Amino acid sequence: MQIQIFSIPILGGEEMMQELNRFLRANRVSDIQKSITETGGTSYWTFCITYLPQTGVKAIESETRKGKIDYREVLDEPIFARFCEFRKVRKQIAEEQSIPPFAVFTDAELAEIAKLETVTVSSMKSIQGIGTKKAEKYGEYFIIAAEAKKNEESGEPD
Repeated sequence: MQIQIFSIPILGGEEMMQELNRFLRANRVSDIQKSITETGGTSYWTFCITYLPQTGVKAIESETRKGKIDYREVLDEPIFARFCEFRKVRKQIAEEQSIPPFAVFTDAELAEIAKLETVTVSSMKSIQGIGTKKAEKYGEYFIIAAEAKKNEESGEPD
């Protein structure tokens, strides 16, 4: 169990409230205690949240179910760049096979692939939601894209 405390001004705290809501969607909350406090003439809602953090695909999928996730916020810059490349590859595969992009891999699965140090068929199978058939059928496309992105970042020719 972990604890997180949020203090949100009653007036003008919309952005902080959005942050609280993102936090709640991304974690398994076991208890919330709330109170109103006043400091220096300003009133605040204070939330003490006891939670279990979610990780990996499950956390991203729970965020997605409740609202559209912004992967630019969730992923750091180099991983987000790989994620964008993988989305292009996924789109190309989907168009060639006349299937929806999510049938290749979901955004949550692509985000997890982008986080991999080395993209291999074996490492892809370790991601929840990606089985042997999917990894073997589409994996090579993403392995090639990952290598190309790594070469681009290091300045090496393809």
